[in-house]
Amino acid sequence: MSKRMILLAAGGLVALVLSTGCSSSDSADEHAGHAMTASAPATTSAPGAQSHNDADVTFAQHMIPHHQQAVEMSDIVLGKQGIDPRVTELANQIKSEQGPEIDQMQQWLTEWGTPAMPDHGDMPAMQGMVSEQDLTTLRNAAGAEAARLYLTQMIAHHEGAIAMAQTEIKDGQYPAAKELAQAIITAQQKEIETMKGILATL
Repeated sequence: MSKRMILLAAGGLVALVLSTGCSSSDSADEHAGHAMTASAPATTSAPGAQSHNDADVTFAQHMIPHHQQAVEMSDIVLGKQGIDPRVTELANQIKSEQGPEIDQMQQWLTEWGTPAMPDHGDMPAMQGMVSEQDLTTLRNAAGAEAARLYLTQMIAHHEGAIAMAQTEIKDGQYPAAKELAQAIITAQQKEIETMKGILATL
């Protein structure tokens, strides 16, 4: 009798150990499941963040230094005396438009894990980019001559940006980049007409 009770007690102990072991294992599996579930949103959000293509990357990489040069050119003319007020107003407008656009495109490149292009001085062949020699000529010019140079150079610069934006609309995939490209086309085409009108009266 006592032997049987011992066996029963031993059996109960084994059952308890097995039960606890399973419970612990189940708990571990459950935790692992939670960990996997918790990490799932980060994994599923990645494709959304990557919904861009090579054309989008090229657009941002090229348009950033392109915009930076436009800001530089505007700074040059804004630092001069005797510039037609219409030209200084336009230069300030270009700076106020393109500065935030540069920040936006830099943010995209960071999100996409792609680097920015080298300084624009290394890319003289980019559409509409002004050569360092032409920039020097603009720096050395004064008054009406400087205003005319700025407008002439910026018209060609804008035309290059519009061509790049049209390529993005045609080949790009990232919706926000395509929207920016359309905004650039709309704004810069209007500015080209304004610049041509001013140029005709200087």
